[in-house]
Amino acid sequence: MKGLRNITLLLLLAGSAAVYSGCSSGPSSDELAQLDQLKSEVESLKKEVASKEAEKASLEAQVKQKKDDLATAENNQKLTQERLKSQQ
Repeated sequence: MKGLRNITLLLLLAGSAAVYSGCSSGPSSDELAQLDQLKSEVESLKKEVASKEAEKASLEAQVKQKKDDLATAENNQKLTQERLKSQQ
């Protein structure tokens, strides 16, 4: 969510710069450089968000596997206890 907030802030800043420079004859070289920098930051943040989403999916898959393993172990334990009781 922090990355999304940063992207929103950067786009807001870029939009504000566009509004303020709209009254001039064209963007200055400094404004163009700032825009390029903001674009690269947005791309970097998008890549970071994608990486974090992939990491989240991986962790969720691991949690699911652990839950499945636990359910199997609990079922095996229950069956073993039932067999022990029936042998007595």
